Amino acid sequence: MAEKYEFSEIGLLPALGDNVAIATQVVEVGSEIRYNDQTFAISHTILEGHRFAVDLIPIRQHLLSWGLPFGTAIEQINPGDYVSNEKMLESLSIRNLDFELPDRPNFGNDIPRYKLDPTTFQSGTQVSRYDSDHQFEGYKRSSNRGVGTRNFIGILGTTSKTASFAKIIEERFLGAASDLDQIDGIVSITHTEGGEANTPNNLSLLLQTLAGFIVHPNIGACIAIDYENEMVTNKMLYDYLVKNNYPISDVLHQFFSISGGFDQSLDQAENIVKSWLEPVNKMSRTSQPFSNLKIALQCGGSDAFSGVSGNPLAAYVAKEVIRYGGSANLAETDELIGAESYVLQNVRSIQVARKFLSTVEQFQEKASWHGHSAEGNPSGGNNFRGLYNIAIKSIGAAMKRHPDVCLDYVIEYGEPMRDAGYYFMDSPGNDLESIAGQVASGSNMIFFVTGNGSITNFPFVPTIKIVTTTDRFNLLEKDMDVNAGAYQDGTPMEKLGTDMLSLTADIASGTPSVGEKAGHSQVSIWRNWQQNDASKTAQILNMVKPNGRSISVHNTKNSNRKFLAVQTESGPKTDQIGLVLPTSLCSGQIAQLITKRLNKKKLGQDRGISRFVSLAHTEGCGVSGGSSERLYAQTLIGHLLHPMVGLGVLLEHGCEKTHNDYIKNDLAQLGINGGKYGWASVQLDGGIDAVAEKIERWFDQSVAELQDLTYSEGFLRDLHIGLTSIGEITGHTASSLADFTQTIIGEGGTIVIPKNATLSESFIYTTEVIGNQDWEPTISYGESQIEPGLHIMETPTSHVVETMTGLGATGVDMMVAHIVGHPIQSHRMIPLLQISMDPVTQSTYSSDLDQIETNLLDLVLEVA
Repeated sequence: MAEKYEFSEIGLLPALGDNVAIATQVVEVGSEIRYNDQTFAISHTILEGHRFAVDLIPIRQHLLSWGLPFGTAIEQINPGDYVSNEKMLESLSIRNLDFELPDRPNFGNDIPRYKLDPTTFQSGTQVSRYDSDHQFEGYKRSSNRGVGTRNFIGILGTTSKTASFAKIIEERFLGAASDLDQIDGIVSITHTEGGEANTPNNLSLLLQTLAGFIVHPNIGACIAIDYENEMVTNKMLYDYLVKNNYPISDVLHQFFSISGGFDQSLDQAENIVKSWLEPVNKMSRTSQPFSNLKIALQCGGSDAFSGVSGNPLAAYVAKEVIRYGGSANLAETDELIGAESYVLQNVRSIQVARKFLSTVEQFQEKASWHGHSAEGNPSGGNNFRGLYNIAIKSIGAAMKRHPDVCLDYVIEYGEPMRDAGYYFMDSPGNDLESIAGQVASGSNMIFFVTGNGSITNFPFVPTIKIVTTTDRFNLLEKDMDVNAGAYQDGTPMEKLGTDMLSLTADIASGTPSVGEKAGHSQVSIWRNWQQNDASKTAQILNMVKPNGRSISVHNTKNSNRKFLAVQTESGPKTDQIGLVLPTSLCSGQIAQLITKRLNKKKLGQDRGISRFVSLAHTEGCGVSGGSSERLYAQTLIGHLLHPMVGLGVLLEHGCEKTHNDYIKNDLAQLGINGGKYGWASVQLDGGIDAVAEKIERWFDQSVAELQDLTYSEGFLRDLHIGLTSIGEITGHTASSLADFTQTIIGEGGTIVIPKNATLSESFIYTTEVIGNQDWEPTISYGESQIEPGLHIMETPTSHVVETMTGLGATGVDMMVAHIVGHPIQSHRMIPLLQISMDPVTQSTYSSDLDQIETNLLDLVLEVA
């Protein structure tokens, strides 16, 4: 017998006049719903957060939520019908659901494009300021820097090339601030940018962001680290700071360049930071007015209730901060497309309105250059939790502006907020990239609204996590600060807002947020856009995948050399590891925390598992579909299928596009049983502690089932080598590397060379190895399961770390890089041999190179 409900028991309308409602629980097919004066039956089982019609919606009529259109009916939609578009059905089709979905969509994504009418435009007014002040305890800096809510020493990697150096310095100071009352921590500030071989397209944006980090009021002192010869250097950063009047002279700082040995430079940088401990600890908190608060408004892992409870709560508190003379910063440009009419209901001037619309149009144009559109933004987690398309996601996201609050300013990514009021900052819809810009703009507190339960934090600015439903808050209580779901349960918004304003004052005054207690954080700056116009769009959209056939090598040589190998079911291997593979950037640091615990236990070493590795990265959250998404998924799966991986667990955050079910589906298409791997979810398994325990249990059980460690002979045919070069190759070096290539290939082994290696420019190397054959890619970036022989791998960028990541995904056992200049960062999972025959490089970096006099083949076999 069908269940019978009053509408209020199972649904809610965001606004009066909406013709679709949000299901507040799973509603089974056939359930009878009493709504106003009618009763209707539910057409299909509806997931929590998904929408169903409450009125008859004729074909070509708009579907409304919050009174705004988010789609158009492509057939008549009756009351009780599950409203669904093509993308939602496609997204849910790879989920493990136990009920039947609609067999076709009933609405499309077409909505009217917003047009600004100057003849009817009316300027808005900002909410009135309170006569009294609200106080918090903060670090008063110079007038141009503002007031800090924290007091950190920052270790800034100016580019991605010095990220590992900065992290090692941070590790040397772990716990050092625990006895220093006025220092909140010593943190590395690392990112993925500036590591290209050419000047990045985002150079100005990158410099503006780094400048904002250095002078941020939460930074008591900062050391910026480079090699002096990157495409982005400390000198460029310093010149930018001075030219643009950043108050760098008011910050305890030093620009440090790595020269000579890596360890020697580490010691020098460590001594600089040590010298700052005493003066930074003398900085103290004093009572400061709320006018010094600058709030970053963010949402991530959004769901259908984000616009109902979480975002309105953040907006309420932001309004109060503005009434006390403070500022708030709304961002994520592509997540406001479709909500322009709401955003511009209350705006300071027509000039500001036009700048906002121009910013949105420019963002869409940039996306189109790369063959993408903003419609690709909603992630698989968004779709699963009821956000069907960019319009409905944007309408909910826009609720971070309270209706009474006026949009005062539109600024660029990382542009300083100089006056009080409400800002919109241009940024991508990737949470971490957007937050970095808001912090660079001066935000000293982050309000982060999440439906699924995103757990990301920033290294030196506290984050208040606001979750949208009570059930999800209860599941992730250890990782969330505020339960906005209490609003759906009946708590007035004013009560929630008053409580959160008090919490804001406490956290601004030094009380740790839940995320700070957990001790994890990440930084990701708006990534370098590879295209500057539409000239290559057609080429991008019509790229042909390489044929996968190896290149014939001339003059191959024989060598009956051997190495001691780990014996596995699939033959001799150089190593066997346990891999915790995050499916997106947001679960990366948690994966690192878990592998540290596993390595400390030395689990599996008697069964052939030498170590545990996590591959933290920056992808999986903000990809917009198409070639970028496939490239990333291929790279991820390539590492999972790597011959060195003896045991593997995939760790999803829970709200990303490339979630666990997505990866399972890809594996199934490759004919691979996903049951051999472990699967875990930060959000669905109950938070950081719970998911860590689950993964440890899985590895404990899996290791117990392994055979005891045994060794066997390995031959050159068993080796897969990634070979690259950076800097000019001499004739002698080219001949030496050609001999190495001919020997490995002659014995049936595999060598993969990235297309951007300078070996490709060496006439001697190419002539000796392949003769007059074309030096063109035979495999795509990160393509795995390749046939033996010599391969050239596509390289979409010149970024060294990205190149090494692609090589790793192809299944190479080790990488060999010939270096002219400074050494490069290694791969977390795969050994990297750095060699050089360049005299200057040898003399400058001798302690950091693997080969000076040793024969390369001898060195490779020793490492294997």
